[in-house]
Amino acid sequence: MLRCRGPRLQVVQVRLAVIEGGLSYAGQSERGEQPIRPEDVEAEARRRMREGRVTEWRTREFITGTPMPADVKYLELQIDFAARAICKLSPIPADFADDLYWPICWQD
Repeated sequence: MLRCRGPRLQVVQVRLAVIEGGLSYAGQSERGEQPIRPEDVEAEARRRMREGRVTEWRTREFITGTPMPADVKYLELQIDFAARAICKLSPIPADFADDLYWPICWQD
């Protein structure tokens, strides 16, 4: 029982239920699969930044002081936002590396 102090004293009963399979990570441990970790999503984000040459532009900006192009900076922000959003999903989808979840990178 929970007792609250204030102008009026109230007694509130809270009932909790155990959901079957709720302790396993989305049932993946029962099937023998490894759960997707946020580190896996971050690795995919780093791979996409390398593919989009964002890291190359970031290094060039650091060395020369010349700002990176706006479209590259925007792509970096989009990839970072997508990675953070995917990491907040519970559970993280097994197909998190699918292009459906990530911004499109156009290369000429």
